[in-house]
Amino acid sequence: MIARLKGTLLEKTPTRLVIDVAGVGYDVTVPLSTFYTIGDAGSEVTLRVHTHVREDAIALYGFGSAIEQDLFERLIGISGIGPKLALAVLSGIDAGELVRAIRAQDVARLTKIPGIGKKTAERIGLELKDRLPAALHPAGTSTVASAAGGQMRDDLLSALINLGYQRAAAEKAIDKALKQMPDAPFERLVRDVLRAMM
Repeated sequence: MIARLKGTLLEKTPTRLVIDVAGVGYDVTVPLSTFYTIGDAGSEVTLRVHTHVREDAIALYGFGSAIEQDLFERLIGISGIGPKLALAVLSGIDAGELVRAIRAQDVARLTKIPGIGKKTAERIGLELKDRLPAALHPAGTSTVASAAGGQMRDDLLSALINLGYQRAAAEKAIDKALKQMPDAPFERLVRDVLRAMM
């Protein structure tokens, strides 16, 4: 089993990377969250890897962080969720927000992920709610503060999607802006997020 790859990034597309490790090119499927943080072709990269073995193929799934890999492996352990759908989940929502949505059994938030219907969202919440280890509990502030931050995040995300930006890229930029300026007004945050995305 391949658990980790370290080498030169040869090719990069939103769902697929080719990594040269000592002259061997490994084809690795990745979620958008990893794609956006991995660096450019020609750079040295290190990926955590899940090796998925089927009767007709061996597929490698790569992740930039331990939490993404852990969530992926838990998702594919649910009946009816394969690697492709698990990657879609990780591409459609930030890992920390996914943990919060699962713990809260927030079906409405989970169904906003492309490819996830109400029954699948309910199954994810039901099966994983009490099985996520404490290490996967994202660091948070008080309930009131996180609720206010969640509303601001939702408003910013709605604004960017209406402007035509892709959800995953918008979520990443918004999370970065909120981390830097958690108390900034909406207009300032929109301006800064748009500047960061240009």
